[in-house]
Amino acid sequence: MTDPATAVIPDLPLTTLGGPMPAAPTTPLAELEARSVSCWFGDRLVLDRVSLTMRAGSITALIGPSGCGKSTFLRTLNRMHELVPSAKLAGEVLLDGEDIYAPDKKLTDARREIGMVFQKPNPFPAMSIRENVLAGLRLTGKKASRSEKDELIEHCLRLGGLWNEVKDRLEAPGGGLSGGQQQRLCIARSMAIKPRVLLMDEPCSALDPTSTRVIEETMKELAQEVTIVIVTHNMQQAARVSDECAFFLAAQGTPGVIVEHGDTEAMFTNPQDQRTHDYVNGRFG
Repeated sequence: MTDPATAVIPDLPLTTLGGPMPAAPTTPLAELEARSVSCWFGDRLVLDRVSLTMRAGSITALIGPSGCGKSTFLRTLNRMHELVPSAKLAGEVLLDGEDIYAPDKKLTDARREIGMVFQKPNPFPAMSIRENVLAGLRLTGKKASRSEKDELIEHCLRLGGLWNEVKDRLEAPGGGLSGGQQQRLCIARSMAIKPRVLLMDEPCSALDPTSTRVIEETMKELAQEVTIVIVTHNMQQAARVSDECAFFLAAQGTPGVIVEHGDTEAMFTNPQDQRTHDYVNGRFG
């Protein structure tokens, strides 16, 4: 299989949910690696020496019962964990070999390269659809002409699978969209600053099955432009969308660890650990 970190995406006659397939990315797809990451809230250790490589151009699903540290781990990957006053972290998070927690690395740089989509859609309700997509430019101080902005809006809304649904009402409030459309608008907004990795924390948990299907198809298209890491409690979703899975587990009173990590199909059909087998088959969690 071709290494996605160096592969050139061919110009194939594919289409996205929103129209023609966007052009191939001009920068190489990024690999994200956690090395011996441990996390605390106050004196409580919640993750213990977790190591995981999230391959470039792949979708990695983080699965496991509630309270095992999946979302905490996800938030370490773009330095959101440190926003909690009592939070502490040890270990390294490497984006293409460079530690995002290194003393000379700015927080804003990490957030620019590693975007985040949250469980509950959070468009800026007072802003139009157009303004929502462009909001990231203002936050990062990027300048663009009107024509460049128009191209960016269309490109990102196509990436979010939303362009055909909203192209004639870009000035309408983003908060007036349906829940599934709002989530796709948030994806488009995240993509506007051209992140190299996109983190998604249960992005479909508040959505109906139809919206969930559209978001899943959107994720598969996005993996051609960004490396994706998703937290999900839906085992069917993990099996449908991810290339690799990491199974987190925290036994009673102990911090979360990764029990097993590997190819998604193999983990669901022939897991190496009995606990993984029991979890993916719904016997606990």
